[in-house]
Amino acid sequence: MMAITTACGLSEAERLARLQLARTENVGPVTFRQLLQRYGSADAALEALPELARRGGRRRPVRLCRREAATREMERLAEIGAQLLIYGDGDFPPPLAAVSDAPPTLSLQGRRDLLDRPALAVVGARNASSSGRSLARHLARDLAAEGLLIISGLARGIDAAAHEGALDDGTAAVLAGGIDCIYPPQNEALHQAIADQGLLLAELAPGTEPQARHFPRRNRIISGLSRGVLVVEAAPRSGSLITARLAAEQGREVLAVPGSPLDPRARGCNDLLRQGATLVETADDVLQALAGPLTPLREAPPVNFELPELEETDKNAADAAHRELRELLSPTAVSVDELLRQCQFSGPTVSLALLEMELAGLIERRPGNRVALAAEPG
Repeated sequence: MMAITTACGLSEAERLARLQLARTENVGPVTFRQLLQRYGSADAALEALPELARRGGRRRPVRLCRREAATREMERLAEIGAQLLIYGDGDFPPPLAAVSDAPPTLSLQGRRDLLDRPALAVVGARNASSSGRSLARHLARDLAAEGLLIISGLARGIDAAAHEGALDDGTAAVLAGGIDCIYPPQNEALHQAIADQGLLLAELAPGTEPQARHFPRRNRIISGLSRGVLVVEAAPRSGSLITARLAAEQGREVLAVPGSPLDPRARGCNDLLRQGATLVETADDVLQALAGPLTPLREAPPVNFELPELEETDKNAADAAHRELRELLSPTAVSVDELLRQCQFSGPTVSLALLEMELAGLIERRPGNRVALAAEPG
């Protein structure tokens, strides 16, 4: 049965239950949405989850987030002057909701109204050159003055320079840890300035210290909120290029500043340009690339997470799907589309098997609709 909603969106009970579901062991963003689509409410999904995990091969009980823990998180956010956006509620950013692995929850501290603006992500090298930082600062300043929200990740180098340039007119920082965790420490003053004048956003619970595996998850939020991603200096295989790849997969514009072939920090941007990214030298270049009226992306395409009914799924077929997927998967992430091409089962059956395997702790979801075997199965 669907949760009762108010004119403003989800009921308070459903908001709390969705937070519980989001914080439950092995429930990632894609599985969160699949569970809501199948069961209609978070309470119903939480009730069904242990059996789904057992079907996926779970040997010990899955750890459900208790209502008391979810309530404490809400209280902690209120203490620091933050609020929680919940996927499916009326105030969740539409551009981000359209991304298939959108975060189930998003902590917010600062000016909520900034999310109503069209956004541009500006990212780049942490060990950026002086000229790169200066260019990022000036581009961000000029574009924010034109009404764009400048989004970045509050890292050293290009990220920090972009935030500094746009601070007076509109910037948002997406954090890799909890919204109350300052990282890196040298950006403490900038963190506080953005909380006061701009907007801080975080997917993870307050108090969560950032870890290496959190940064790609953070990057897909940066690109998902934005109309385009501008890269200013980036080494090959850098996090900035991951953000650019995610932006392309999400249908966003990818823009890059060219650099000297003698500077390794320019190789990533030059590679993006060879792959078809838009070359940017001035703020006008960016505005021309983001052709059309600068209004937020409001139309979210429907996301279909069709799953077969459990009662209609033959146990032998389900077991066979689990076995075949385990054979195809490895610790190296592969796209779900590639799995579908290589296995003999239908899309809905594969979706259900992957959901059960994730809840069992056997696989991990990666940004870009990719999956891999988990390092330590549950």
